[in-house]
Order: sequence, then structure tokens, then C-alpha cells
Amino acid sequence: MHRDPVRISLLLLLALAAYGNSFYAAFQFDDYNIIVGNPSVHTLAAWWQHAIGIRPLLKLSYTLNWISGLGVSGYHVMNFIVHGTNSLLVFLLLKRFPAADAETAGKVAFVAALLFAVLPVQTEAVTYISGRSVSLMSLFYLAALLAYASGRESNSRALHMAASLLLFLAALMVKEIAVTLPLAILLWETAHGTRFGVAFRRAAPHWALLAVAVLCILSLRDYVGLFAYGFSLRSVSDNLLTQVHACSYLLTRLFALWGHNMDPDLPLFSHWEPLLLAELALLGGFLALGAMQLKHRPWLGFGILWLALHLLPTNSLLPRLDIANERQLYLGSIGMCLISANVFYWLVANYPARYRWLNGALAGGLLLLVAATLARNHDYRSEIALWEDTVRQSPAKARPWNNLGYAYALAGDYSQALHAYRQAIDLKPDYKRAQENLAALQKIATP
Repeated sequence: MHRDPVRISLLLLLALAAYGNSFYAAFQFDDYNIIVGNPSVHTLAAWWQHAIGIRPLLKLSYTLNWISGLGVSGYHVMNFIVHGTNSLLVFLLLKRFPAADAETAGKVAFVAALLFAVLPVQTEAVTYISGRSVSLMSLFYLAALLAYASGRESNSRALHMAASLLLFLAALMVKEIAVTLPLAILLWETAHGTRFGVAFRRAAPHWALLAVAVLCILSLRDYVGLFAYGFSLRSVSDNLLTQVHACSYLLTRLFALWGHNMDPDLPLFSHWEPLLLAELALLGGFLALGAMQLKHRPWLGFGILWLALHLLPTNSLLPRLDIANERQLYLGSIGMCLISANVFYWLVANYPARYRWLNGALAGGLLLLVAATLARNHDYRSEIALWEDTVRQSPAKARPWNNLGYAYALAGDYSQALHAYRQAIDLKPDYKRAQENLAALQKIATP
């Protein structure tokens, strides 16, 4: 306990080292539709008029940033504060995870939180302003689970349960994927050795709140329209097939140092193929390992199932235009950070003579992750920089070329914009938006 202030300080300092250059990033892509060009988040009165609808607390956070007058940097500072708080919550939560003793639990939680704080894949939830939907939801989600876990250990369960329910409600009002919290509580209890039936009953208030929330969501016209649009994109069966590959792809990005992609070029599937069968077998084996290890090695079972809980349902049930985004890994990455931290201390315990070497390797690995995160943040310095990087990663996808063309056009570089629009149309001849952008630009650029 006496080491916690030092650990927390180091954790936040390392997070700041990784994201210090994110404060100078520009508005990007969805930021313009959601924030810059959206009058409903420019005043508190306008926000209040639209408060009953999709993600009211998320929109309130954008409104508070807008009226602060701090400009785009204010949004990035807020995003960093949210991420730093999440890193702290990861540490405080995992300290309560089963371990040999309290000292070991603290060490493991610290390393896991350090990893979570500096993983380069987190940049899409932190440096990308619109990624706040994930990071802010995660803040309330983790705080709700922490309140529940604290109540489990104390004599004030009613107070902690009330706090957990309010935080759960807040998470739902930021992003709907927070519906998984009752399952996360069930997983947490099971990892602590609680029988399934008892664990389910303990989370009964959360299940009840979830039922009410789902009914409210289904009654709102905005959500009905969103669901209708999603199911118009592709059938449920095609979407599930496509998500097998998408989830497999995202797992390879978890600890990646480079190659991060704002708009990955992933295929749509409408029937089974050998690749999908192999990926499904691997995903199934991954889940089976988690289920088998939950009792004997809780850190391994919980880590795997936590990752699966927050990765697999994300786009699987409701089809979305984007097949996969790296920010989907944000909350789920905690599971792999917990596993990595436990593996590290297993090595320390079994190879004590290599203690210094192992600590040096950990420090070097963290610094490497910080450097990679800084490099990825640098791609967000301008729209042109981000979409130039994206077309390098997805050269055969039309949308990044169109977005790059739009960024060039805004910057007044018409020749590069024309080239990018034509690339988009060559790749997708029926791409209406690129055609319209090209036609509009030709009117301006042609003498």
C-alpha cells in the first residue's frame, strides 16, 4: 500500500510521456461531423434540446470542450485525462484480483496498468478525438466494476452497489457496448471462486438495469434508425462470417509497434472459406483455453475471457460500415495486459538470477512502446498526414484515397487532391462521394 503513490505517479508520468505530443493533433474524419459541424454540441442549450437520444453523456463532454474555448488542444487534453484515469482504474481494479499475496497483486497490477497506458494500439481511442466514445465509456465501465469489487470486500455493499449502478448507467449513456458489464461482473466473480448461481444473483441489480436500458434504447427513434441502417449494410450471417476474420485481424494488432491503420482494408465474406475455418478454430481454442483455466489459473482464464467479452460482440450483432477499428481493443486489452504481467512475474519467480535482466527487458519494452505510441500520435498532426499513412496501409481501399483527396483540397493542393479522388474512383467506379468531390473540385481547379 505504501508504494501505491509512487506507482501511480510513475504510471501517469509514463502515460504523459507516451501522449504528450497528442495535444497538438488536429481534428480528423468523424470529428467534423460529430463535433465541428454539429451545432447540437456547441452550446449547453443546444445539447439539452437533443439530450434524449444517442449517447447524451458523450455529447455533453464534447459540448463542455467546445464552450471551454480551448480549441482542439482542449479535446486532446480531456482525452488524455480520461486515458490516464483509466490507467489508474486498471491498477486499482487488478490489485483486487486473486494472487499469491497482496504484494504480488500490487506488482502485477502495476505492470499491467503500465502496459495498458502505453500500448500504441490505444491511440485510436485517445489521440483520435472521436475515439473518446470508447475511452470515456471505459472510464465509467471500469469505475462501475471497481465500485462493485470494493463493495464485495466491505461492509457497505449497498452504497457501493448504488455507485456501481449509477456508473453503469453513465457508461451506457456514453456508448451502448457497455451492456456487457453484467457479464464482466459475472466473470470477475467466477475468477474469485464464486459459484455461477451466486455470482449471477449478486449482479441481479445490474441485470435489471440492463433490461430497462435495452427497453429504453429500443424505444428511441434514433436508435431504431441506427439499427435499421446497420442491418441494411449486410445480412447477419454475412456479418458474423466477416467478423471472424475481423476479430482475428484485431488480435494481431494488440501489441503491434507499427502498421496501425485508421481504415483497414478487410474483406467481406458471404460463405465459409478455409481461412475462416482456421481462424474460427483458433478463436474457439482461445475461448476454450480461457474457460478451462479460469479455475486453476484465474489470471489466464480471466484475461482471455475478458478480451473475448470486449472484442467479439463489438460489431458482430449489429453490422457497421467499418468492419473493424483498432479502438475496439481498448477495453479488452486489459485482459492481455494482465496475462503479460503475470507471465513476467512468473519468469521473475522461476529465474531469480535473471531478475535484473528481466527488469531491464521490461523497462526497455515499455520505452519501445512509448516510442511507438509517440510515432503513431505524430500521424495525427494533420489530416493529410493521417490519410497519407492510411493509404500506405490500405492502398487498394477507395475511402482512404477519397479522404486524402478531401484533405488535400482543404489545404489548397488541388493537383494532389485530383489525383487522390481519381485513385478512389479507379478502385471503386461507383463511389458516389468521390465522384461528387472530384466534380466539385474540377469546377474550382479548372480555369
